[in-house]
Amino acid sequence: MAVFLCRFLVLVVASCSATAAAGASTGGERCVRQGKASYAPSLSPLPQGSGVCGYGAMAVEINGGFLAAGGPRQHRGGLGCGRCFQVRCRDAKLCSSRGVRVVLTDFHRSNRTDFLLGGPAFAGLAKPGVAHELKRLDTLSVEYKRIPCDYKDKNLSILVEEESKRPSNLVVKFLYQGGQTDILAVDVAAVGSSEWRFMTRVRGPVWRTDRAPAGPLQVRAVVTGGYDGKWVWAEREVLPADWRPGQVYDTGVRIADVARDGCRGCAGAGAAAVDWK
Repeated sequence: MAVFLCRFLVLVVASCSATAAAGASTGGERCVRQGKASYAPSLSPLPQGSGVCGYGAMAVEINGGFLAAGGPRQHRGGLGCGRCFQVRCRDAKLCSSRGVRVVLTDFHRSNRTDFLLGGPAFAGLAKPGVAHELKRLDTLSVEYKRIPCDYKDKNLSILVEEESKRPSNLVVKFLYQGGQTDILAVDVAAVGSSEWRFMTRVRGPVWRTDRAPAGPLQVRAVVTGGYDGKWVWAEREVLPADWRPGQVYDTGVRIADVARDGCRGCAGAGAAAVDWK
């Protein structure tokens, strides 16, 4: 299967402060930051399989249920949905030095706590046998950084949302987006056509259009990792002509890009002075 990666025409160049304001680049992703985390019993994996990122009951299949709700800075208006973070607490007596890897699947509005962690993730912070002691604490001081997502044998996939209606009303959700990347634009076209029609982000990983062409469809996306941007697509049918709501379709593409920028300029944003290996 041929997968074509074309360089995007615009370089995404931003400082960490501009990134935080615009929420559109991955600048400073390698920075280790300091913050707070709390235990959320209902986030196991999510209340009734919900969550504002829209993963629904599929959240239980993501990352073994190691999930987190992010605050405004992590959620970033939905752009943070699906991002992966390594989180470790700073209490050397109770917590392991490695911490846990979590996927952001929900949002919480408090500016006082960076992450709400579900049961498996919160327990994973602790040294063996002391998870119950952590759960007695209101908040934990943590260090965290964004890390590349790795879904093993999963390609980037598309879930056709239930509100979609053939032939032209198409709402899709991207699943298993690997690497350390953001999707900033999505287009759809009939297979063999060069007439691409743009989609609009609804929330997080969900995009829609009411102008989807008929027939089998191909999909392309602008993906950024660090300061680079590029178009990513597969030279084949992604959605069949009879695509159906509720179905998941494999794009055949696997994204593995990693942000290449360092921590310069991030100290003012609360970055730690060390990096994790």
